[in-house]
Amino acid sequence: MILLACEAGLDVTAHHVDHRIRTDSPRDAARAAAIASTLGVRFTIDVVQVAPGSNLEARARAARRSVLPHDAMTGHTADDQAETVLLRLLRGSAANGLAAIEPGPRHPILAIRRSDTEAVCRTAGIEPVRDASNLDRDVWRNRVRAELLPLAADIAGRDVVPILGRTADLLRDDSAFLDGLSNAIDPTDACAVRDAPIVLARRALRRWLTERGYPPDAAAIDRVLAVAAGAAGACEVAGGRRVERSGQRLRVVERTDAEESVM
Repeated sequence: MILLACEAGLDVTAHHVDHRIRTDSPRDAARAAAIASTLGVRFTIDVVQVAPGSNLEARARAARRSVLPHDAMTGHTADDQAETVLLRLLRGSAANGLAAIEPGPRHPILAIRRSDTEAVCRTAGIEPVRDASNLDRDVWRNRVRAELLPLAADIAGRDVVPILGRTADLLRDDSAFLDGLSNAIDPTDACAVRDAPIVLARRALRRWLTERGYPPDAAAIDRVLAVAAGAAGACEVAGGRRVERSGQRLRVVERTDAEESVM
């Protein structure tokens, strides 16, 4: 991606995030710095601490986002997109999740294949940094990449990466349309939520809770729908809080202080 950015005449600063997950990660940072020097671009290294454990990939991603500029470009490819679709399918994501990585300026090479990026490096005579953790089969993404995608291609008798990418594009368009319709629903109006088509009510509630810092899972949305319908007076949501109904209004409150609204 750095090579392509230079070729496009952009003013490039290369960022490398060292998660300190592996003991040899400083070696990768040094290699990344050498590549940036070879290409004559500025180089910045950010060191974050991500302890081994569950949800390692998600925690590492959050750590990266916390230190990278908000408009930083990432080198996700069409292969990464296909892997993301399958991962989210395995985790039970709805259409919004299966829309996967959104194309745009922050993901400028999302339409090309990983093999294309490797070919660019070979043509330029540059050996890219290869993250050894990508070989760890305890990481879901690595198994999807090494096992599930090849198996799916074998079963289908063709390359499934473009198919999965097209599925993500279609679902993204559908989600954008439904999100637009759900914007007309006031998620704090219990009757409006109760009477709305459930597909729109779920989206309105998910947007409301996410904007307030409590991203809900599907079970939490169902609990809030029950509160809106009057089947329950309150329910738990993420962050040690709950949603309560008072009259016709829904509100998010601190679980330890039912009168303190955080709306």
